[in-house]
Amino acid sequence: MKTHVTFLSSGLQLAGILFLPETPPTQRLPAALPDTPAAQRRPAIVVGHPGSGVKEQSASLYAERLADAGFAVLVYDAAYQGESEGEPRGLENPFQRAEDIKSAVSFLTTRHEIDADRIGALGICASGGYVAWATQTDVRIKAVATISASDLGAVMRDGLGGGQDPEVLRTMLALSAAARTAEARGAGVQRQEWITEAVDDETREYYRTPLGQHPRAGGTWPVRSLDQVIQSDMFAMIELIAPRPLLMIIGSMANTAYMSRNAIARAAEPKELFVVDGGTHISMYHQNDHVTQAVAKLTTFFGQLA
Repeated sequence: MKTHVTFLSSGLQLAGILFLPETPPTQRLPAALPDTPAAQRRPAIVVGHPGSGVKEQSASLYAERLADAGFAVLVYDAAYQGESEGEPRGLENPFQRAEDIKSAVSFLTTRHEIDADRIGALGICASGGYVAWATQTDVRIKAVATISASDLGAVMRDGLGGGQDPEVLRTMLALSAAARTAEARGAGVQRQEWITEAVDDETREYYRTPLGQHPRAGGTWPVRSLDQVIQSDMFAMIELIAPRPLLMIIGSMANTAYMSRNAIARAAEPKELFVVDGGTHISMYHQNDHVTQAVAKLTTFFGQLA
């Protein structure tokens, strides 16, 4: 069952979809809110969408399958994106993205169907970084998992895989500063493409074809997003997730896999890196056999909340 919902994040109304399983829970659960029988309370998972994506895409694909496995799952559009409020449209503010996750958790704690003590989080691509970042300091999140996690700040600072010429970083910061000045002087929002010719062929093919397109997905973002993204560090305090469990899922062929490997190396136990053989960064968004393997692992992992 799907229910369209809204909730506030830093004063902005976010649009979400709450997926609830069709079948009743079979396991006796902890004490419920006064008006809800204990057996009807469910563990829940907040799912964040990739950068430039919206809730109806890969986030909902995973949500539907996790709901079939018995979890309540909330997907939502990040502030400034999709059906959610916020101007300028398409702004990618990592600090707000982390706040959106925490606000989604707050919303779930108010729902009579949800056990507030059994809420986890899942992030895909950029939101894989954001859920790890949010979980470091929001201890209400009892378990966190990622799919093809990406730290956008690290990508902008160092380039994908590292080794980026430092001049590129300085150029981006100059562009962001100029965009802020132009907006202040009334020139309007300066924008740039999310997906440029610099990305790999698979990413370009996904986002530039119906496979990865959606009417509300952002093809561009404000240039001033750059300095906010560059300033962020998703895995800076990843050790704070412990003793809550961390699972990071990657494709064996993913060009972003090194980020999850490095993050897992820095994290404290309990932690696990799960590798889908033959998977790429993008295939983990949508390719059925790779998603199926990931969902099976996620079902077992988030089963700790049950």
